[in-house]
Amino acid sequence: MISVLKWEQLLRHHVVTNHQKCYMSVFPKQYISAVFKKEKQKELVESGEDLKLVHIPIKPARNNDTSSVFHDDLISKYTNYIMRKGKKSLARELLEKTFENIKRTQLERYNLADAEEKEKIVTNPKLILHQAIANCRPLMELTPIKRGGVKYQVPVAVTENRSLFLAMNWLIQASKEKERNVHLPEKMAWELLDAAAGQGRVVKRKNDLHRQCEANRAYAHYRWG
Repeated sequence: MISVLKWEQLLRHHVVTNHQKCYMSVFPKQYISAVFKKEKQKELVESGEDLKLVHIPIKPARNNDTSSVFHDDLISKYTNYIMRKGKKSLARELLEKTFENIKRTQLERYNLADAEEKEKIVTNPKLILHQAIANCRPLMELTPIKRGGVKYQVPVAVTENRSLFLAMNWLIQASKEKERNVHLPEKMAWELLDAAAGQGRVVKRKNDLHRQCEANRAYAHYRWG
């Protein structure tokens, strides 16, 4: 008879082997991701690409995938970056309070502004978040590369996902570094408003990084060496 320990070892080996064969996924490589957005489905129908996907197996949509008009991929991702220890409801509550503070601040500015200035004031917190992240996204960053026993800080281009991650992470870090006697939603609202206006510490951090990349442009050829 096979002992319980032996059975556990065989079962673990079987699970690991099958997991490696599946390439860290339940679905094989020929499966494609589901298109659940109505806009993208309409584009596929208009271009005729939907006929090519008829006989291709499709993965089921994830639990957080939705075709609602109120869903925003950027806001959902920003909520995940705020989240700590899996407390997503708390992260959503903090972001909602941040939007509320932004809305109140912008409405106060709108009511006190002149007729010409009112047209320039944006009161939608979602648009302010999009603009703030767009203003904070870096184009280049420095990476250490060793050549001849010496490490050089080489400027390299940043991918789109990496740029998005850095912008969001910098905004959250800057919000946490301010006064501790002020709640996080208020501090984050200040940072987002400053970043949306092209000001603040996060925009300065991005500009400083670009200056460092410009100063180290002589080492750019080490990237392909």
